[in-house]
Amino acid sequence: MARLPTRTISLQSAVVVAFVLMLVDEGATADLARGRSIALRWCSQCHIVGPGQAHGSDSVPTFAEISESRHFQKELLPSFLAAPEHSRMPNLSLTQTEIADLVAYIKAQHP
Repeated sequence: MARLPTRTISLQSAVVVAFVLMLVDEGATADLARGRSIALRWCSQCHIVGPGQAHGSDSVPTFAEISESRHFQKELLPSFLAAPEHSRMPNLSLTQTEIADLVAYIKAQHP
């Protein structure tokens, strides 16, 4: 009978840990500095990716405009960025971690 309370406590602890992990925002684990670096390397030719950048294309939204848009859904952006073709965008061939970093950086551009 002494094992039952230990198992119960272990199970409860596991459930609590799983619940907390579900609540943690995935952006909290993303690397914003790496996301900025990716944005500067891949996106800044067309998009204004952050404060201080003077030039970008007039025909594409800035990262701030993307993050402020009511159509922006950070849940859909990773699959868009992982797709091999993005209309006029180059094939980025980013890893899942790089995509998470870039999405977090884009989201962080909302004032």
